[in-house]
Amino acid sequence: MTATPETGTASAARFVAAAGAGLFAAGAGTLAWASLVERRRFQLRQETVRVLPRGARPLRVLHISDLHTVPGQEAKKRFVHSLAALEPDLVVDTGDNLSHMKALPYLLEILEPLFRFPGVYVPGSNCYFAPRPKNPARYLWRTTASEKKDEAPRLPTEDMHRAFDAHGWVGLINRSQRLEVAGAVLDFSGVDDPHLNYDRHPGFPEGEPTPADVRIGVAHAPYLRTLDRFAADRADIVFAGHTHGGQVCLPGGRALVSNCDLDPAICKGLIEHRGVPVNISQGLGESRFAPVRLFCPPQAVLVTLTD
Repeated sequence: MTATPETGTASAARFVAAAGAGLFAAGAGTLAWASLVERRRFQLRQETVRVLPRGARPLRVLHISDLHTVPGQEAKKRFVHSLAALEPDLVVDTGDNLSHMKALPYLLEILEPLFRFPGVYVPGSNCYFAPRPKNPARYLWRTTASEKKDEAPRLPTEDMHRAFDAHGWVGLINRSQRLEVAGAVLDFSGVDDPHLNYDRHPGFPEGEPTPADVRIGVAHAPYLRTLDRFAADRADIVFAGHTHGGQVCLPGGRALVSNCDLDPAICKGLIEHRGVPVNISQGLGESRFAPVRLFCPPQAVLVTLTD
C-alpha cells in the first residue's frame, strides 16, 4: 500500500519520538553511570621511571591528588586506607584536598594510614577556597584561573598544613628541600598553586656538598610555564595533578579539557616535557558540585623510581 502524506508524517513523527526517547534514556543511563558508579571505581596506576643513579635501590613513590574530600565518602576512605599496604617509601600529595568547609577532620581520617610514611605536599586552589556552584560547561572555553577566588569562602588551609606537618610531611610551598628517604638523597622543588598564580619557583637546594640521587619537582597544576621552569631547573621528574584527567572523557579516555594550558591529549598519565618525565594524576575525587566521572575513573599512582 502506498502511504498517504498523513500516514508518512505520522510515521516520521513516531520515529523522531522513539529516537528522542532512546537518546534521553541513553543520556540518563550515562549520567547515572558517571555519577553513581564511575566516580567510585577507584584504581591504582603503576609506572616505572628510570631516574636514579646506577646501582641505586628502587624507590616507591605513592602519588595522591585531588581528593576533594566531603564528609562521608566511605568508598574513597576505604581505597586510600588500602594504599598503605603498598608500603611506599614516600607519599606525594599534589593538592586540592578539600571540597567542603567541614571536611578537614574527615580528610585526616582518610589519610591517617599514609601518615606513617614520609611525605611531601603542595596545595591546590581547593586547599584554599571552597568550591561554589558554577556552570561546568565553562571548562570548554576557560583554561586559566580567571574566576575571582577572593570572593569564595576560605577553607581551613593553615589547620590542614599544621596537621600534615605534625605527621612529618613536608610542605613544599614555594620552597626547596633536601630529604633522605629510604637511603636515597632527594632534592625537592615545590610551588604553590599555579592555577591561582601563587607559584614562585625556588629552584633546587644549592650549596650541598654532594649531589642528590634525584631532583623532584612538585606542583598542583601542570601549566606549561611551570613544567618549563622545572625543566630549566634540571628536575629529573615532576609530579602534578589538577586536571582530573579530563574528568568527563570520550570512550577510550580521551580528555576534552585539561583546565589549564596543557593539551588535553596529554593531561594525564606519565608524559614527557622537554625531556623530563611528568606524572599527572587524574585524581581521587571531583568537586562536590560536579560529582561525575566518565571514562576517567579516580586513581592513585604508584611510581617506582629505578636506575
